[in-house]
Amino acid sequence: MRALWLIAGLMSFTLGLVGAFLPLLPTVPLMLLATFCFSKSSERLHSWLINHPRFGPAISDWNDHGAISPLAKKLATISIAAAFTVSLILGVKTFVIVIQAIVLGGVLVFIWTRPNS
Repeated sequence: MRALWLIAGLMSFTLGLVGAFLPLLPTVPLMLLATFCFSKSSERLHSWLINHPRFGPAISDWNDHGAISPLAKKLATISIAAAFTVSLILGVKTFVIVIQAIVLGGVLVFIWTRPNS
């Protein structure tokens, strides 16, 4: 079972790392998932990720306080607005736009109601 947790953690970490460079792929949620998976499979990788200079602070803020940094909130908002704008420009069907608006609006409400780190 540990091997499956390790594979899931490595996949989450890899996708999160890609998300650090692609604005539409969420980095921190994938790093949180990787942290959880590593806690079940590899204490060494778990500790490394929690203490990582780039990803560690966001993970600790979330684990300790359920907090998101103001910069992360702003970047998430910009990414969500960009994705929605692309859908509008591409002329995506109305029902898809409505579903997108509801889901993305809910995500924004969730993000902005979390405490600041």
